[in-house]
Amino acid sequence: MRYTLAAFSGANVLTRFLRVLGKPVRTVLSWQLAATAAMALVAWLAMSVPEALSVAAGGVVSMTAGLVSALVASLSRAKSAGGILMGALRAEAVKIAVALLLLWLVVASWPGVAIAVFLAAFVVTMLIFSMAFFVRDY
Repeated sequence: MRYTLAAFSGANVLTRFLRVLGKPVRTVLSWQLAATAAMALVAWLAMSVPEALSVAAGGVVSMTAGLVSALVASLSRAKSAGGILMGALRAEAVKIAVALLLLWLVVASWPGVAIAVFLAAFVVTMLIFSMAFFVRDY
């Protein structure tokens, strides 16, 4: 029997959304996920579970902001250079707003967050997201 994602509710929506994102964004999201997992493992081994969870939260905040930004950019139907620039600026503004909102939510609602590793993981994964420019689309 062949395994598919059809058993999960919303799998078709997720599959369509990931296809719309394009190879650069999918590649960078996988890099972010791998970096977050590696940093969380190191934090768990070197420190403790709360620090590892803080690292994971920092990575998830960055990945969520990047996904929302990619969605906003993919919805843009610009036909001119100015329209493309405005779509890119809109997507970047949304990414910053979502990141700031999620950062605030985590820090305000989780008293046990390890701020240093949380922000370090966030910054590292945000820098990884900027590498999408260097990924070929073929």
